Amino acid sequence: MNKIIKICAMFLVVFSAANTQAQSAFTLKEAQDYAVKNNISNQNSQLDYESAIAKKNETRGIGLPQISGSFDFKDFLKIPTSLIPAQFFGGKPGEFLPVQFGTKYNATAGISVSQILFSSDYIVALQATKGYLELSEKAIQRTAIETKASVAKAYYGALVNKFRLQSLTTNINSLKTTVDDMKIMRDVGYIENIDVQRLEVTYNNLQVEKDKVEKLIGLTEVLLKFQMGYDLNQPITLSDTLSTNQLPAEDLNDASKANPSNRIEYEILKRSTDLQKLNFKRNQYSYLPTLVAYGSFQKNAQRNTFNILTEGPPWFPTSLIGITLNVPIFDGLQKNYRIQQAKIDYKKSLNALKQFEQAATFETTSAQTTYNNAITSFKTNKNNIALAEDVLKTVQIKVKEGVATNLELVNAETTLTTSQINMYDALYNYLVAKIDLDKALGNIK
Repeated sequence: MNKIIKICAMFLVVFSAANTQAQSAFTLKEAQDYAVKNNISNQNSQLDYESAIAKKNETRGIGLPQISGSFDFKDFLKIPTSLIPAQFFGGKPGEFLPVQFGTKYNATAGISVSQILFSSDYIVALQATKGYLELSEKAIQRTAIETKASVAKAYYGALVNKFRLQSLTTNINSLKTTVDDMKIMRDVGYIENIDVQRLEVTYNNLQVEKDKVEKLIGLTEVLLKFQMGYDLNQPITLSDTLSTNQLPAEDLNDASKANPSNRIEYEILKRSTDLQKLNFKRNQYSYLPTLVAYGSFQKNAQRNTFNILTEGPPWFPTSLIGITLNVPIFDGLQKNYRIQQAKIDYKKSLNALKQFEQAATFETTSAQTTYNNAITSFKTNKNNIALAEDVLKTVQIKVKEGVATNLELVNAETTLTTSQINMYDALYNYLVAKIDLDKALGNIK
């Protein structure tokens, strides 16, 4: 049996390690889901929600019976002295005799209960805690949306840089072949050494650019790990790939159909406005009376010897029930001014909601314009690469045939590299613009 248990434990360890290793590779969707669970901001939002649940239960508990017990013990080192008229005992009128009443030891044990029968503050507080809980839920969604957008931008940043590295590697290998061919032509005296050196300068510059991109990939991956809440010291693999042929040729989103109410920010502001309205109502209801029922039961022991907890004279019971009605009459107009303040806060929250509707419309229009420009820019730069590649091929052929100068070849190589850099920048700008537009339209959930 022990051997079987050990074998099962080994399988569990291996299976766990395999899962851990598999988790190092992420698609964009997987990276976003991982971030929603592990990003610190998302975890704090979840904790705020749990705190809101506890607050709701705390408020609800105010309306439940409040029960408390008590025990009081007194040892009179000096029993209190009272004065009684001396004439009660045959003395002269106007004279008093000092006497001591009571016992040295006194103890009181009891239990008391109170119950709110009516309180406007309590009724509104219950409604407010429900609204606050909904607000916390919306805050979780907003944080998740922000996290998903940030992860997507970091993920695409890393992918674009990997794409750029592949292109640079291809260019470097192609240029290396050209440089080797030019060296052969130089050795046979067909061209001068300066022609080879010019190409070598371009080749070296591409190597430097490749080193920069490699370091930039590492930096973007660290940024992605940070946004995901992933261990910065652990390797990560991006499972998704990019293809310039997958990108849309035209705009697929219509900002005119945008509705600010689809935005999570609108829902949060709406909940905040509802809470302000409840606060206004609470202050209006503060003129209503409160009604509380209560009751208590006590027993009292009085002894001259210290035997409170042992057998002795009986404990004397006392019990009562009652109702307290508290009616506000005049408070120096404090409630009136609190109502005015709450009303102003409510109006401000309505203005904030209206302002967001205008801002959301502007943001969507701006995001749509940026998105359309990004598509146009990407298509233009993509076409430029095709043109630059054709020019380079033509110049390479002419150089070999001796009808073009080496300087033209260097210029063609530089033009292609510049076009590729511009295309990758346009590609990343398009991806970021797409994320911003989806966020503005409320498409990210």
